[in-house]
Amino acid sequence: QVQLVESGGGLVQPGGSLRLSCAASGTIFSIIAMGWYRQAPGKQRELVADISRGGVTSYADSVKGRFTISRDNAKNTVYLQMNSLKVEDTAVYYCNMALFAWRGAGLEHYWGQGTQVTVSS
Repeated sequence: QVQLVESGGGLVQPGGSLRLSCAASGTIFSIIAMGWYRQAPGKQRELVADISRGGVTSYADSVKGRFTISRDNAKNTVYLQMNSLKVEDTAVYYCNMALFAWRGAGLEHYWGQGTQVTVSS
């Protein structure tokens, strides 16, 4: 099966930067899309950014101009560069991938374990 492993979370001051990484391992034929979600206590999980295999990206309005999603298809890895971080960005960040495990298989979705991002003075 596929496993997504996240890294890069931590504690930063407002205005600081972090880069999150999420690498997929296991049996993978093709990754169709990758995305980053976040969830703060008491709030629903929300989509932050996503990217297709071809590099088409989209962002939540709250992070446009500050966050950049990218991917390395050869490494089955997605990144989230977070700049100009705000206190309201504090949340657990989860990566997600939509993929085909093998030719002819159905589309599957996998989640990373989550990584804490805390923005505080």
